[in-house]
Amino acid sequence: MTNSDIRPTPATRHAAWLWTTPEAQTVLATRDLGSILRTYRKMRSQSQTATGALLGYDKTYVSAIELGKRRVTDVASLRHIAERIGVPPHVLGVTDIADTDFRAMLQFGQSTVRLAEIARQAGHASEAVAELWPLVARLEARARDGYTEREALRLLATARLGLGTALGNVLPEERLATAAHWTAKSLDAVTHFDDPALTATALRMHGNELRKAGLLGAAVNRLVRAAGIAPDRTSRAAVLPLLARAAGALGNGPLFDHTMREARAMLDEVDHTSLVNPIALHEIQLRGLLGTGRAHLAIQRSERAAPAAATGVAPQWHVIELITTGKVRLLGGDEPSARDLLTRAVTAASAHRLPHQLQRIIRMNGPGIAGVKEEAERSLSRLRTEMAA
Repeated sequence: MTNSDIRPTPATRHAAWLWTTPEAQTVLATRDLGSILRTYRKMRSQSQTATGALLGYDKTYVSAIELGKRRVTDVASLRHIAERIGVPPHVLGVTDIADTDFRAMLQFGQSTVRLAEIARQAGHASEAVAELWPLVARLEARARDGYTEREALRLLATARLGLGTALGNVLPEERLATAAHWTAKSLDAVTHFDDPALTATALRMHGNELRKAGLLGAAVNRLVRAAGIAPDRTSRAAVLPLLARAAGALGNGPLFDHTMREARAMLDEVDHTSLVNPIALHEIQLRGLLGTGRAHLAIQRSERAAPAAATGVAPQWHVIELITTGKVRLLGGDEPSARDLLTRAVTAASAHRLPHQLQRIIRMNGPGIAGVKEEAERSLSRLRTEMAA
């Protein structure tokens, strides 16, 4: 039997996801091949004949293994079975250097995801992408080969989510669908885990990337679901600003107003984060008023003193707030103030590599900001050159 004979087929490459349930993990922990085969057949609603065909054995041989009348001991056969039914080879007693290296990598994978998120929140999303891409690529390759375990699949889900979110910061608008693609893959993965907090997070982050990609109805749908299943007040508070942004962009005034009221009420209940804070909500309020056809209210609000700067607010939020306030000032006829705000925004967006924020500036109209738009176009061209390299 050659290696090509035992390579997982398309039908078996995703069998590993079957083993993510707690019940399946309990069976894997026994390392009993008979029990594992019986569980596999039950999960796939598969007969012994069909399982035998998958493994290249006849029905009676499968039955003998399940009943404990036949023991499989040779490494080649055990590895073949593991690959076909999507379990890690070490579960059946087969280990090699690659498996050892992989398990070592798992120990550091969660730290990689956490550090990448810290980097993204600090305004270094490109560094987050650089950290996460190798991790995701390796985990994806293992999953495609048909053997991994619950721990690795959960890590893959969170790494995909982090990668998609980081890409959503550094890609230009015409490529933001790529970010939504990765957060969608994460959402597909988390459905295999009975974890409301993880599911709510995946829905929240995917919904936000859908909004950026212009899929506003789908974005609101995901974010409403995220708010509905959030397991606690802190998790719900994290969803509300993004839901308000999506509702405003969609032009849904009632949903925007309701969500903003709840988000503001919760500011005193939960710890402030890079998203749940007065500065972020101020920007969301202005943009939502514009999106729901109430520019006059946005202009009035922008004339008031903006919330004081606070620690912990991500640099990209300061850029977003400068651009939105500049746009509102421009609509109100205050071109000097708009020009000052947008000039500062171009400098900051370039420093933090935020191409789609530069594109927001380029789309604005007004003779008083022509020079600012030209500088934004030059900065965007430089970022595109860097990304192409």
